[in-house]
Amino acid sequence: MDDHNFQKIIEKELLDLPKEFAQKLENVSIVIADYPTQAQIETLRLKGKHDFLLGLYEGVPQTKRRGYGIGGTLPDKITIFKVPILMFSKTLDEVKHVVRDTVIHELGHHFGMSEKEIRQASKS
Repeated sequence: MDDHNFQKIIEKELLDLPKEFAQKLENVSIVIADYPTQAQIETLRLKGKHDFLLGLYEGVPQTKRRGYGIGGTLPDKITIFKVPILMFSKTLDEVKHVVRDTVIHELGHHFGMSEKEIRQASKS
């Protein structure tokens, strides 16, 4: 699957977000990468995480923001890793499902949720 078609799947999932979540997105950019960078992997290792990465949130969660000060700031970043998702999925429907789950998971971090809270919310 090429980047254009993969991006379209992500865009559709963002459009399908419940309005109460979509309206609260603030200063976050969602990008595609084939794989995590060595620096991203190393940062997670330092935090004691060794998971198979489908996506990654990098930024300051909304619950920890105190104001950005004067001037513009770079947005938080959510990276969706295309190759691991494609390796994990057997069909186009599975790709869409994994992308949706990954986007929602990483947005949970943007909103300040922990791994545990995200897992509990996704079971509901």
